[in-house]
Amino acid sequence: MDLKHFIRLPIMGILRGVERDLTRPLVETLVSSGLKTIEITMNTPDAARVIREARKIAGQRLTVGAGTVLGLSDLNKALDSGASFIVLPVFVEDVVKQCVRKKIPVFPGALTPQEIYHAWQEGATMVKVFPSRVFGPDYLGEIKGPFQDVRLLACGGVNSSNIKSFFSSGASAVAFGSGIFKSEWLKRREFQRIKECVKELISASGYKTK
Repeated sequence: MDLKHFIRLPIMGILRGVERDLTRPLVETLVSSGLKTIEITMNTPDAARVIREARKIAGQRLTVGAGTVLGLSDLNKALDSGASFIVLPVFVEDVVKQCVRKKIPVFPGALTPQEIYHAWQEGATMVKVFPSRVFGPDYLGEIKGPFQDVRLLACGGVNSSNIKSFFSSGASAVAFGSGIFKSEWLKRREFQRIKECVKELISASGYKTK
C-alpha cells in the first residue's frame, strides 16, 4: 500500500464472508464506483484465495489488503496471497511487530486512549478506532485533543450521513462494511445497488475519486 495514495481517497471497504464466485463482479463494481482500497477479512472462507483472485482481477485499480488478522498464521497466509496491508480488530503484538519490521502498513484496532496510544507507539500506520459506531465522531475529536499526531481510522457505523463528521472530527480515514455489503444484496447479486451506495458514500465524504 502506498499511504500517500490511500490518503488521497481515505475510504476502505471491508469484504467479509464473500463467496468466491462474487469476487470478480464485486471487484468490478467497486472499481466502477471509484473506490480505491478494500480489505478482505481472513475469516472469509478460503480468504487467501479470494485475496489472490481479487488482486489479479483488480490489477492496479484497487489496493487489496487483509483484515481480521489475529495471529502470525493469518498474517503469513495474507502476505503469501499478496495482501498489501494488514488490519486487525485489536492490537496483536506479534502481528504488529512483524508488519513494522517488514514495512507493511498495519492498522491495529483500539478503543480507549491507552490502547490507541499504545498501538501508535508500537508503529501502527493508523489506529483503527473500533467500534466507532458506539461513541461516534465526537469521540474521535476528544482523542485528537491530546493525540494530535495519531492517525485514526474510524471503523463501524460509518455511513453517508456521518462520514463527513468523522473526517471533521479528526479521522484520517474511514472503513465501511456490512452497511453497504449487505448479505441480502450479495445473495441477490444487486451490484448496481452496491455501486450506487459506495458512490454516495464517497460523494458525501467530500473527497474526489481522481
